[in-house]
Amino acid sequence: MSDSASAPVPETAADQAHPRFAEALRELGLSVEVRRFPDATRTAAQAAAAVGCELAQIVKSLVFSADGEPVLVLMDGASRVDVERVRAELGAAKVGRADADLVRETTGYAIGGVPPFGHRTRTRVLADRGLLVHGTVWAAAGTPHTVFPLDPKSLVEYARGRIVDVRERTA
Repeated sequence: MSDSASAPVPETAADQAHPRFAEALRELGLSVEVRRFPDATRTAAQAAAAVGCELAQIVKSLVFSADGEPVLVLMDGASRVDVERVRAELGAAKVGRADADLVRETTGYAIGGVPPFGHRTRTRVLADRGLLVHGTVWAAAGTPHTVFPLDPKSLVEYARGRIVDVRERTA
């Protein structure tokens, strides 16, 4: 990726964020710096490269289906979700990744741009404890080209998340 491709496009924050997410920011009284990049930041690796941060500082907003109900899991970009740990945390019989249609129906956003809050419907939110080790984390602002920084404790609070341990354990 060239330097020019990763440079943020200068616009106002309201112009950069997805309209639904911009409205959520206004409703929360939250002012954040939303950065828009010409190249997609759809994956955690793309976002980390564009922002210039560690992969673990990227927040993945992942939607799962737990016994047919959507649940959002916030995970750092360097880790993977342990679905069995999510199932145990929720007391669910069955947990699996949501398909693109359920993600859009639940959140109002496409995969690769799902922010941690500002969704179409209120869902349960689980936030992995590993996010809290960073001073600042970066999350999607509603599009595959936009991200914003926030301290992880505030991010979890605004998302109305519950801190849990749901990352895959390494051997």
